[in-house]
Amino acid sequence: MSATAALPERPVISTPSQDLHPAVRAAQQRSVARQPWLGLAGLLLVVPVAVALAFALDGPVRSLLVIGPLVTFSLVPTAVVAFWWEDWPGTALAPRWLAGWLNTLFILAAGVGLTFLGQFIAGGGVDPRGVFDPNPPPGSLPTFPGTLPIAGAAFTAMLQFTLVNEGWPLRKLRRVPGGLLAGLVAWGAAVLIYYFVVDVHPPASTGLHTETGPMSGAALGALTVTVGAWQTWLYVTWRGWPFNLIKRRWLRLLVANATVAVGGWATYTLIHLAVSPGKIIAGAAAFIAAGLVVSMLFENAVRPHITAVMDKWLSVLTVSALAVVLYVVLTAYARTVEFGRVEPSEFVVHGCLNALAFSVITHVAVGRRWPFARDLP
Repeated sequence: MSATAALPERPVISTPSQDLHPAVRAAQQRSVARQPWLGLAGLLLVVPVAVALAFALDGPVRSLLVIGPLVTFSLVPTAVVAFWWEDWPGTALAPRWLAGWLNTLFILAAGVGLTFLGQFIAGGGVDPRGVFDPNPPPGSLPTFPGTLPIAGAAFTAMLQFTLVNEGWPLRKLRRVPGGLLAGLVAWGAAVLIYYFVVDVHPPASTGLHTETGPMSGAALGALTVTVGAWQTWLYVTWRGWPFNLIKRRWLRLLVANATVAVGGWATYTLIHLAVSPGKIIAGAAAFIAAGLVVSMLFENAVRPHITAVMDKWLSVLTVSALAVVLYVVLTAYARTVEFGRVEPSEFVVHGCLNALAFSVITHVAVGRRWPFARDLP
């Protein structure tokens, strides 16, 4: 895709089928015709990558402490490449089979840079030991867990702006400047939230700054991931329905933003009366990962065989069931591991979001299902 190409009026994922460009609609139909085999083939890449992200750094504990923040900070660049640049710059530098790998390297490099930026925001300095060492010495500004509220808020803001708000008004710009500005908007929102909302009191030995606000870092994480679950449900599983039926853009965006924000807040408010923030984050993370597996990897696998209404409710039930399985299995495993200062629920979040969800997004939305669907855009 050319860097100067114009963006469509709406994200493809939430555009009604009849309004899609004929080439895009035809590609979607070819993809649906190959399901569920296309999704099953994708698991051959997704599962090994997810396992590597969860365990590669000498086991789950060190992987969580080091890989976790790096991948979390890579999520905004992933959204930029997948939803705004649509595979640029890889497609401009290499043939299709290599473009996805180049884009993944670009995303990871950007993630490392943003991790250092998050470290600077939270601690006023940069120290590679706090990024790459799972047991950094005193004063080295460890990125786990102190910087995660920044990364999590940035990604939630990015999805809200890109999918729920349809990238408006930045979709009037060309792909590259539009995507860069969208990332800046998301990060600007995250920084404001960190400085004015988050209440964090890290140990003095970490070197990280204390911030005073109305919500603890864990509570903010629970709220943002719960909002992320609503975004996944309505804009990945249900592909923008029912909001995409509203023709007037201003009304569509108003209703969609209010529904997702209020729905996420209300869900968090009710659940946190009886459930700890850590478990809320883990449960919502499992739902998000399950939603991406069912609705991205196995996109529309059963849609041609059932009615649209049945497909919507069956997809929610399937996502919910898979989320329960992920949560139960990962929690049971985490309880067999000695995590030290880390809660087992934090590994569940890492396994669901930073391992499985990230692997699905990079395979489907960045790598375009290579090598199993070479003729799909």
